[in-house]
Parts: sequence; structure tokens; C-alpha cells
Amino acid sequence: QVQVVESGGGLVQSGGSLRLSCALSGSIERVNATAWYRLPPGKEGEWERELVARITSDTTATYADSVKGRFTISRDNAKNTAYLQMSSLEPEDTAVYYCRPHILPRGGTVFRNYWGQGTQVVVSP
Repeated sequence: QVQVVESGGGLVQSGGSLRLSCALSGSIERVNATAWYRLPPGKEGEWERELVARITSDTTATYADSVKGRFTISRDNAKNTAYLQMSSLEPEDTAVYYCRPHILPRGGTVFRNYWGQGTQVVVSP
């Protein structure tokens, strides 16, 4: 079993900062790329989640245009944890944020994506 737990969300004023964490635990052999997605208010389907940032196993990072220069994704392989540092937050960043690591389970032969339950971020004007 693999567990993915996001934390760090909350209510913040426009211009503020938050740091999200994505902690992995369980039967994990290897973690490939990890991505952060978000689901804005009024949307519900998993297919409506927007890619925010992604970091590969060699720490190459990519970002959505809407967050470039404001968000920073990172990872600590020793802790099996990924982070999303969010600065200069805007009301448009309000969403539930999800972590999606690409994991090879211990004893497995195929990498697959896992989702956490998400953490809510609300940015007030």
C-alpha cells in the first residue's frame, strides 16, 4: 500500500505565501516525477484538475504559465516528500491542491500515478 498525504493548505490574504507538502509512505520502491495539480471552485471531475508544477527525479521543474515566477516545486528524496512553495498568491489560486507522484511499488514492475486527498487553499482579496 502507498499513502499520499498533502498538507499546508489554508486561508491566506492576496499577496501572501503558503508551503504545501506531499508526504509519501508505504511500500515504495522508487518515485519518478511528482506533480502538483489543482481543482478550482465549481469544478469537480478529476479530468478538470489543472497541472500546476512538475518535478522529475533529477529535479528538473516545469510550471504552468499562470504560476511561473510565483511557485516553486521541490522534493526531498530522503524524506519521500515533495513541496510546493507558493508566493504572491492571488484569489485565482484558490483551489484544492493535489499531489500526484509516479511510483514504482515495492515488488511491482510498473510505475503508476497515485493521488492524495488534496489540501484546500483559499486566497482572499
